[in-house]
Amino acid sequence: MNTDTAIQCQSISKKYDKIEALKDISFETKKGEIFGIIGPDGAGKTTLFRILTTLILADNGTATVDGFDVVTDYEEIRKRVGYMPGRFSLYQDLTVEENLNFFATVFNTTVEANYALIKDIYQQIEPFKARRAGKLSGGMKQKLALCCALIHKPSVLFLDEPTTGVDAVSRKEFWDMLQSLKTQGITILVSTPYMDEASLCDRIALIKDGEFLKIDTPKNIVKQFEKTLWIVQGDDMPKLLKDLRAMQQIKSCYAFGDSHHVTVEKGELTMDILKEYLVKNGHSNVCIQSIVPTVEDCFMELSNR
Repeated sequence: MNTDTAIQCQSISKKYDKIEALKDISFETKKGEIFGIIGPDGAGKTTLFRILTTLILADNGTATVDGFDVVTDYEEIRKRVGYMPGRFSLYQDLTVEENLNFFATVFNTTVEANYALIKDIYQQIEPFKARRAGKLSGGMKQKLALCCALIHKPSVLFLDEPTTGVDAVSRKEFWDMLQSLKTQGITILVSTPYMDEASLCDRIALIKDGEFLKIDTPKNIVKQFEKTLWIVQGDDMPKLLKDLRAMQQIKSCYAFGDSHHVTVEKGELTMDILKEYLVKNGHSNVCIQSIVPTVEDCFMELSNR
């Protein structure tokens, strides 16, 4: 294995009864990069994280973390990784300080030994160190969980949907913390259902139904969007969606907030012809604009293939 590789997966598959949670997953992450697994709930993100952190076994394939095999070297991997699961899993009846000391003890270290690593994060929750973890706000719980995952100075950090359910300010603060941790050489594998967080990663893998649709930098994924993309608005948005999907030249149409995102093959349709079609179908105040695709648009386009 390349010495610059932190995580390597080859043809990982996992099935629960008749449901294929992961289908032939292969990828590598470089040391010191933020690698995002981007996809909706039920796509297989948590299953992949549990395999890589040695909590469950894959049915097929191989994987290494920091050069150690997830099956034969699981004890070494557990010493070297930090894991923050999707649900808050610390001891709710223990205080902030007690939780941190407990996890440090589990890894035969002390808070003082690795305090420099968590200092910037811990200082934000230190005023509440005597408060029970269960009484913290969502953002504070998130910061405490991150401190506990880092207290033994892991080389690889696994964060499973760490920003789900927290406010926008806390989300931004959390990603600022991850960028800071990256500068300290920690490899970060993070999963999220939020497509807007993809641009904060060095590279991403788009996942749906247990399969990777594409792996690349967010910028390159957007660059590879081949179709023309428009946003379309009108007075009757539900009827507008139905009529847009009925038009033969339109390849896909999805509701995005207060507008519909429409894709067409380059040169097959003009905005004027589309507007004329919609007006003839009884639509008023029709507005059509060309836009630059986002990672979410790319995900929808790849899912539609």
